Amino acid sequence: MICSRYRLRSAFSLQALMLGFGARRLLTALLQPQPQRWPLQPSRDMRLVQFQAPHLAGPRLGLESGNDRGVIDLNAFDSTLPKTMIEFLEQGEATLSVARRALTASLPTLLRSEVTFLPPVTRPDKVVCVGMNYVDHCKEQKVPVPKEPIIFSKFASSIVGPYDEVVLPPESQEVDWEVELAVIIGKKGKHIKATDAMAHVAGFTVAHDVSARDWQMRRNGKQWLLGKTFDTFCPLGPALVTKDSVPDPHNLKICCRVNGEVVQSSSTSQMVFKTEELIAWVSQFVTLYPGDVFLTGTPPGVGVFRKPPVFLKKGDEVQCEIEELGIIINKVV
Repeated sequence: MICSRYRLRSAFSLQALMLGFGARRLLTALLQPQPQRWPLQPSRDMRLVQFQAPHLAGPRLGLESGNDRGVIDLNAFDSTLPKTMIEFLEQGEATLSVARRALTASLPTLLRSEVTFLPPVTRPDKVVCVGMNYVDHCKEQKVPVPKEPIIFSKFASSIVGPYDEVVLPPESQEVDWEVELAVIIGKKGKHIKATDAMAHVAGFTVAHDVSARDWQMRRNGKQWLLGKTFDTFCPLGPALVTKDSVPDPHNLKICCRVNGEVVQSSSTSQMVFKTEELIAWVSQFVTLYPGDVFLTGTPPGVGVFRKPPVFLKKGDEVQCEIEELGIIINKVV
């Protein structure tokens, strides 16, 4: 699989390396690249989620915990915590410190099968999107790399959860996929310097910038908004991974699969404008608030630039995955 990582199947001692010819043949076979999922992250990573469960009232905040990714109910751990991510982020270090204590405590977890994962952020003040922000995506289109960020938006009503369905609108026949790194703002700011920008970031998550190409490229005066903002056109998740849990957000493998076939495979190192530059640029024009979402652009491999073009159809399954952040899976209906 193009977007899979290669790693050693196991560590071998010096004694094993000095075995006979048969053992050496076995070692050679084991050292061959093996397609597999990126390894699960250490359980001490801070992976904040919004979820609901049949036996619990309303949406709640939680933490993905351990390699089985069970969910710690933060509201059960501390009933004074808010129950939405935006309110949680607005309270800053006070609520984050509670979540850290919960992460290090030996707490019971809910099974993933017991909960429904919601988007890590719902109803943000704004969803800021960046066009043509991957060098390899610009090459795919045979267009120059932008000298300034190309900014557009999606309405917050387009946001759905990491495993929710994407609904094909009857108004479009050209619905396409785009995997993207999403940045979630944690601190209010205006005219933020690039050197200060990461202080305003809460963390990162995976986004699917579903796009109706006919409305984006030919209809509505070629303004992008309507083609990007149909209901269900912004799956997010599975978790808000806090920035201290992601050593380098601009050096992560990123890929998209449609029905198991890899269609996009790149690295966030290909981003033209990194997180700090985007926050500094956008905050010249608007105030950023906790919970605001930045979709930072997509790598090459989208359907519209294939020959012939390929678009999503009912029954398709789209998987968007970013190293260290996780995978979202959305059925097309």
